[in-house]
Amino acid sequence: MKLSPIGIIANILWYEIKNHAPNIQLDQFVVMPNHIHGILILPPNDNNGVVAVVEARHALPLRNENNISGNCNFEYGQQRFRNPGKNTVSSIIGGYKSAVTKHAHRLGFEFAWQTRFHDHIVRNEESFKRIAKYIAENPAKWGDDQFHQ
Repeated sequence: MKLSPIGIIANILWYEIKNHAPNIQLDQFVVMPNHIHGILILPPNDNNGVVAVVEARHALPLRNENNISGNCNFEYGQQRFRNPGKNTVSSIIGGYKSAVTKHAHRLGFEFAWQTRFHDHIVRNEESFKRIAKYIAENPAKWGDDQFHQ
């Protein structure tokens, strides 16, 4: 994959994540022309395999059977976590996206991310290998991507 100037910024700053979130390990990563793929490894902190320092949170609370979230009188969209806290996957990715945007703008590039990101918890070795392979092979499949021009 030949990286654009913004792609170079995105690539360099990915590897800076571990300097700002020391409990994170970085694994497979690729910058595509219109998105990135990456694996963050959240190592267990205790003998039970529970991650106590870095956590994943949903941006929106789950809805109940009546399509209403929580017990508040707020509209659904108003109940989003405004600040998920430090050391969450959301704050780590948010910081990364912010840094890429800041440096792109500083260099005079117009750039904006999608407002959200897709995350997936990898629960076993087989799934990890499949996802890592998908990421590694993704550049070779760019010609078949629906957004490839």
